[in-house]
Amino acid sequence: MGRRKIEMKMVRDNNLRQVTFSKRRNGLFKKANELATLCAAQVAIVVFSPGGKPFSFGHPSVDVVSQRFMNQDYSRTKPPHVVDDDPKEAEGGVQDLNQQLTHLLKQLQMEKQRGEELNKALKANRATCKYKKPINQLNLDELLDMKTSLEKLRENLQGRVSEIEASSSLLLLNKANNESEN
Repeated sequence: MGRRKIEMKMVRDNNLRQVTFSKRRNGLFKKANELATLCAAQVAIVVFSPGGKPFSFGHPSVDVVSQRFMNQDYSRTKPPHVVDDDPKEAEGGVQDLNQQLTHLLKQLQMEKQRGEELNKALKANRATCKYKKPINQLNLDELLDMKTSLEKLRENLQGRVSEIEASSSLLLLNKANNESEN
């Protein structure tokens, strides 16, 4: 079926209007975040739901951007993470954060692909599994073979758990370092 062109007019049904608002709001905030990330722009958006509830997005924050807008002077209202009055240093900090974000997003994409590959391998392995009989119907040789396979699996899992714990520790240290710098 694909995507359809939606006529731009007021949604009459209240429930459908709320759902549309939520989806469009998330898309709007995502695009604003992309704009801030790609262009090192300062962005602020404030929207009110059909029920009157306020929602906001700001980069670096709504307060900083609104103050800058009201004062029309960057030197009077600098973002909270900027220590010096030099705007180029502020851009450098934002660019570093953007690079970190890009790197993490690439890692996430690689892990998703790896997960898909593991799922495919698991499905293929299930199709060729040699232990199709219930365990109480296996003979002694099959049971010994299964025991050896399970011990190998246990070793592999312990190695993988160690890798994950090491990665987790590095992420926690990196997060602690980032928080202490701020």
